[in-house]
Formats: sequence, C-alpha cells, structure tokens
Amino acid sequence: MTFAATQRSRSEDRRISPVFWVLLAILVTSGWAVSQGYGNARFGVFLFVVAGWMVSLCLHEYAHARTALHGGDLTVGAKGYLTLNPFKYANVLLSFVLPIVFVLLGGIGLPGGAVWIERHRIQGRLKHSLISAAGPLVNLLAAVALLVPVGAGWLDDPEVHAFWNGYELNVSPLALALGFLGMLQLSATLLNLLPVPGLDGYGIVEPWLSHKTRRAIEPFAPYGMLAVFALLWQPEVNHWFFEAVYGVMDLLGVDRIYPQLGRELFTFWKD
Repeated sequence: MTFAATQRSRSEDRRISPVFWVLLAILVTSGWAVSQGYGNARFGVFLFVVAGWMVSLCLHEYAHARTALHGGDLTVGAKGYLTLNPFKYANVLLSFVLPIVFVLLGGIGLPGGAVWIERHRIQGRLKHSLISAAGPLVNLLAAVALLVPVGAGWLDDPEVHAFWNGYELNVSPLALALGFLGMLQLSATLLNLLPVPGLDGYGIVEPWLSHKTRRAIEPFAPYGMLAVFALLWQPEVNHWFFEAVYGVMDLLGVDRIYPQLGRELFTFWKD
C-alpha cells in the first residue's frame, strides 16, 4: 500500500459516521422543538433524552478508544472505534441496547462498554488506568454541561406555571429534560467508577494490583456488572445510590425535582 493510500485509509478510519450525525441531528431538533413548545412536549423530551444518551454513549466509547490510540494501540482506528459509529463496537447489546432498556425501566444510567482494546500493545500502568478513566470522565463532563444551565436558572421561564408535589415550577420542559439527562450522566459516572470487575473503576485500579490478585478476581469479571444492578434493584441500595446522585446535583444547584419531573415527561406512554 502506498503512503497516499495509507493516509486515505487512516482518514476514513477516523471520519465521523453518518449514524452519529443522525443521532446528533435528532438531539438538536428535539431540543429545539421542546424549547419552542412545538409538537408533543412529552414525546419531544423522550426523543431528546434517548438521543442525548446515545450520543454520550458514543462519546464514552470514543474516549476509551482515542486514549488507547495515544497509549499505543493503533488498531482502534481499523476497528472503526474512532468513527463514533455504535455499530462498530464489539457488543452493541452491552453498549446501547441494555443502557437504553435500563433508562426506560428504571431511570438508571447503565455504563456501556464494548471497545476491544489490545492491552498488550500498551506499556505503563498509568496509560492503562487513563484509558479506563476516559469514559467516565466524558459522562462527568456531559453531566456538568447539562446541569450547570439548569442550576444557574438560565432556563427559568416566568410565563410557565407547573405544579408538582406542592411546588410551583417556572421552568421550561427543556430544563426538566436536561435535569433528567444530566442525572443519567451522573449515575453512569458513579456506577462506572465503582472498583467492580467489568466496570471502568476496576479497570483504573487493576494495573496497580498484583498478578496474583488479578488472577483471583478474573473469574468473577463477567458477573460484576450483573451483581451491581441486582443490588440496585434492592430498595435500600437504590435509595442510597440516588441520594448520592442527588447530592452531587445539589452541588451544581439543581433540585431533585428537575430530574424526577423530567423522568415523568420522558415516560410519555404513562398517564
């Protein structure tokens, strides 16, 4: 292969996929429609949250792949991981289907994870930790970007009067959608940072563990995520977890009313 052909191939490996552009277009269009009161507000919030969640999942996986590329794994480009195309990932079920199902059923930000990093190509424990940390960092930055405008009151609308659980809210449906989507990003961040095999939190600490410890933990890796979510379905654990999420939101000035009412709008199929 000539040098020019090689450069062309690398450019194609990193070209943003039309699939991602479609997701981004749905996100922007539905957000505009909700902010302008165009169409069914509840269905608009649903589209906005689903599209925004999928965009964040693409960026989460991209961050892993991009960091791995700079760490020494040059194969991520040929695998299509740098195109932001969800269909290029190793397991679409884990990265997209299950996260969306968990959002629909429980309003929980399930961290995806299906980019296959060839770890043997990467030298240095710090690089391995940074690759694992890159994904949750994207979710955290997304949460801040979504919640700061809500907490700062930039979306307050004195002409809107909504009443919920004794509260009067002078905010647009877009603020509620941002609150719910931001809460999903925070929940994904906190879950993914747990040092449990199968989650990025364990990937951060694993390089610093002894070989013997890693070998002992390895058989349990496929069940780590399942165990976490089995615990989350327990009322006491679920309450504790969301109190932690809402506590972080409080630091950003966002009341829990926003994500809770945003979730009610999101579930447009319910009365």
